[in-house]
Amino acid sequence: MIEEPAYTGFGFSDEEWGLLVGLPQSVLTAASAAESDGTKATMAEGAAGLETISGGRESASPLVAAVAGEIVTRVGDPEAGEEMPYAEDVLGRAKEASALLAAKVDEGEAGAYRHWLVEIADQVVGAASTGGVLGLGGTEVSPSERRFRDRLSQILND
Repeated sequence: MIEEPAYTGFGFSDEEWGLLVGLPQSVLTAASAAESDGTKATMAEGAAGLETISGGRESASPLVAAVAGEIVTRVGDPEAGEEMPYAEDVLGRAKEASALLAAKVDEGEAGAYRHWLVEIADQVVGAASTGGVLGLGGTEVSPSERRFRDRLSQILND
């Protein structure tokens, strides 16, 4: 017997469930964009939003817990330092791009593009420290950020 999706127990269609699961991340983005706070504050806002979404799994509301669980299943658990599934997509596309560049442009152009991508990742992961209190202390680059950056660099330079 095929197991029914969790949302059917709540009486939602697939489309309706998609709306409910997508909305928390949209709220996070809209709330963060409501005021241009600068890079560090925006990153902190994003992290706080993701932690709040993840924390919803412990809600007394079965609906909130189910939606939060679905989001964490789809994007990864920030509390566990899991890489987001889209990181794997990005790494796969980076590998495709590297092969494309090798076939279409000279090594100088390909190398410059690959270096630029790693520089972008390096700047993003080093933009704000992780952990600490009120912006003090913490780690400049978290292990999961470092892992992503290093994997990207390895894929692009193999």
